[in-house]
Amino acid sequence: MSSPPAPKVSRAPAFPLVWVVPLIAIAIVAWMGFSELHDRGPEITIDFADGSGVEAGKTALEYKGVAAGTVEGVELKPGLDGVTVRLRLKKRAADLAREGSQFWIVHPEIGLSGVRGLETLVSGVNLNVLPGNGPPAKRFTGLEQPPTPNVVDEGRTFFLQSSQLGSLTTGAPVFYREFKVGEVEASHLADDAASVLIRIHVEAPYVNLVRENSQFWNAGGFSFKMSLLGGAQLKDTSLESLVTGGVSFATPDQLPLAPAAAPNRRFELASEAEKDWLKWSPHIPITSPEITPPVRSKDGILGALIK
Repeated sequence: MSSPPAPKVSRAPAFPLVWVVPLIAIAIVAWMGFSELHDRGPEITIDFADGSGVEAGKTALEYKGVAAGTVEGVELKPGLDGVTVRLRLKKRAADLAREGSQFWIVHPEIGLSGVRGLETLVSGVNLNVLPGNGPPAKRFTGLEQPPTPNVVDEGRTFFLQSSQLGSLTTGAPVFYREFKVGEVEASHLADDAASVLIRIHVEAPYVNLVRENSQFWNAGGFSFKMSLLGGAQLKDTSLESLVTGGVSFATPDQLPLAPAAAPNRRFELASEAEKDWLKWSPHIPITSPEITPPVRSKDGILGALIK
């Protein structure tokens, strides 16, 4: 009986398993590098007077709450009068690099008008931007303060003149009968530095409330008075204005009513209201956005829908 043939053993070269993990790591790094280059936008430089908190590789540029770029370098300017920030934009955010774009550093702010940039206490400062409409650009001058918000409401702007700014800051409310009808836009010293000018914006439905003889006063802060004849008196103010500061105004109810105030009309801002001002209650037609025109329901009952 013949013996079976001997089995043939083939020795194919085996791939060392020890190289699997390094090759996977190399592939991941290569993919990340390709993604970074593919998403890489233009580099821009921004000059700031102070770069406190800005760090290369950590500080991000945000637009509408989304990361739009990262700081790649922070250097002192040659004249030591500021810092230059090199910022790499993402590809999809390249349109932010246009003339007219405004960049600023977001720091945490705690004041009478509220809390801003609180998240930067944990994550560190970040940059923000208001896009411009000009041609592409690569060098910008940063703002020391955030820009005044764009007002899209077709309201009316007025100026208040006061000896002191007090607690009024950007965003403080403007009240009529303790109802918010606008807000403070900005403030600055007058040309002769003898007073403060405060720019306010009154929303479109309420502009007719401001007449040529309207009276404005500072409605913010806490005030407590005591006299022998009148006893103790606490300033009558809303909770919002007590915390954030604010402006109130009233219009005399004399007939005929004074003409509606023209845009940019300047008023004196009193430190507090006189008693007569609080009694004024003129009938002035407005178009309130909170109330829609009356409608007839299916059961025939006429009513008003209040949002």
